[in-house]
Amino acid sequence: MDVDAGHGAALGGALPAQPGELPLTRRLRSLLAWPTAETDPVSHLVRAHRAIHAGADPSVLRRAYTIAENMHRGQFRKSGEPYITHPLAVAQICADLGMDTTTLVAALLHDTVEDTRYTLQALAEDFGPEVAHLVDGVTKFDKAFYGKAAEAETTRKMIIAAGRDVRVLIIKLADRLHNMRTLGVRSAASRERIARKTQEVLVPLCDRLGIQTLKRELDDVVLLHLEPEEHARIARHVHDRPGWDAYLEDVVGRAKVALRRSRVDAEVTPRPRHLYSIWKDTVAGGHTAPFDLPRIAVVVDGPATDCYAALGAIHGTWRPVPGRFKDYIASPKNNLYRSLHTSVCGPKDRTVEVLIRTEEMHRSAEYGIAADYRFPRAGGGAAARADQLAWLHRVLDWEQDASDPAQFLESLRCDLAEAQIQVFADGRQIVLPAGATPVDLAYELGTERGDHCLAARINGRLAPLSSELEDGDVVEIFTESDAENGFEAEAAPRGPRREWLDFVKSPHAQMQINRWFAEHTAPGITISDKVRLGRATIGLALRQHNRGLASDLPLLRLAEELGYPDLETLLVAVFDRVVEPDAVVRQLIDLVDHRQ
Repeated sequence: MDVDAGHGAALGGALPAQPGELPLTRRLRSLLAWPTAETDPVSHLVRAHRAIHAGADPSVLRRAYTIAENMHRGQFRKSGEPYITHPLAVAQICADLGMDTTTLVAALLHDTVEDTRYTLQALAEDFGPEVAHLVDGVTKFDKAFYGKAAEAETTRKMIIAAGRDVRVLIIKLADRLHNMRTLGVRSAASRERIARKTQEVLVPLCDRLGIQTLKRELDDVVLLHLEPEEHARIARHVHDRPGWDAYLEDVVGRAKVALRRSRVDAEVTPRPRHLYSIWKDTVAGGHTAPFDLPRIAVVVDGPATDCYAALGAIHGTWRPVPGRFKDYIASPKNNLYRSLHTSVCGPKDRTVEVLIRTEEMHRSAEYGIAADYRFPRAGGGAAARADQLAWLHRVLDWEQDASDPAQFLESLRCDLAEAQIQVFADGRQIVLPAGATPVDLAYELGTERGDHCLAARINGRLAPLSSELEDGDVVEIFTESDAENGFEAEAAPRGPRREWLDFVKSPHAQMQINRWFAEHTAPGITISDKVRLGRATIGLALRQHNRGLASDLPLLRLAEELGYPDLETLLVAVFDRVVEPDAVVRQLIDLVDHRQ
């Protein structure tokens, strides 16, 4: 296909030829004809955008499309389609999300600076610095110049740009979604490579932004290319399940009756799982057949308190399944997802999952950070958006400590790991990777507290610093300055222990510990250091019992009773966690109280 033919295809095709008309005349008619709703490639985009943002000016979209089409003219995708079909599709995805005009303009132009002669300066002059920033944020670095580091440097650049404007990530997700939709034209090796990278970075990014309407499709298309046989098996199950629609219709009907009786105004609809979700639960539960429970959504028309009234109505109708209730309203997920989840023994004794949320919660669950653009709120969205992007600011904090781009990319993959826990410290909720320890938490609370961390109390009990925290734990971190044991302690080397690197999970903690050792050449911890820190640990444990020691004598007696050759050996054992500080303190208190 030549350039003119490609251009004509992008505009929806030439006008029908008239009898006896010369080819040149036909071409001129085609070029001069005013586009109609059927032939104008931007019309669908404009309609979708104005359906959500009625006051949007379509002229800037048409101008952006004209420049993009002109710049990409003569370029084709691997499918053979004119390249302009890709940025147009990306803009359409953004429009369907409800994004603003600026985002759609940037989406139309997002590949021009990277792939054409159109410069960032020219773009900024034509459309302003805001659009230029968004386009620059998703523009890849040149592999010829950066080599193997290009991918990692591009990701780092995108994250930094998103710190200023999160719409960078939304455009990138829309870009990847369209590329994944058209991945079938690539080789098997390319499909697997791109799908794997999508799964490792972009799907978790989509989840952190809370945009489930995009994540569901990304999940399914990743499953298609990484596990094609499993994708086909789950798809057959969804297509063939007998009586499914009738059963859900019955459940929905009964739920509506129960809610009306409780005077709860709510909309009840089936909420079927997408393919990846079914596959994931099937694998996690070790099931041979696809594990796919019927599910409904209850969206109440009222405040959050009505969700609990709806929960009572549902539980009053069907017996709840023990251990299957989760309250994400009182304790939202890290992406601010809020909803009540419960499972009940529904009709015919089948387990039915029920989601209960308000309309605002439902919007947020579907569109995440994009909900602020689709459903603008008067002044109320800024605080919620800041909370939702707290994870991004954490990434930007430790990004500065990652000098190696490959290290940054690997750390980002780790930070975006799907498994996470929430713990409570200093009166606030902290999100950590699953398997995180008190040391990870200490560094999350501040570099100083991490470097000088000495002990931790988990749910009221002293615990080793290597202890794995669990969801909902209440944790207190003690530093060396907190140790008040009544003795004059000799100066000790400041900073973390090398063995912490064996168990910390968060990229931030790992980088800070490595940073400290890169900056300090002090020798490793000595026996005298362990003696001093073991003594301080016992001092902290005694404080939990409102006790203290005026001299070493009780400790000497306890060391002897426990079979240690001297006090120093006992203190080293405490530091090394050969014996637990709490156990030592309990025996010490018993010894002192008994002798009195």
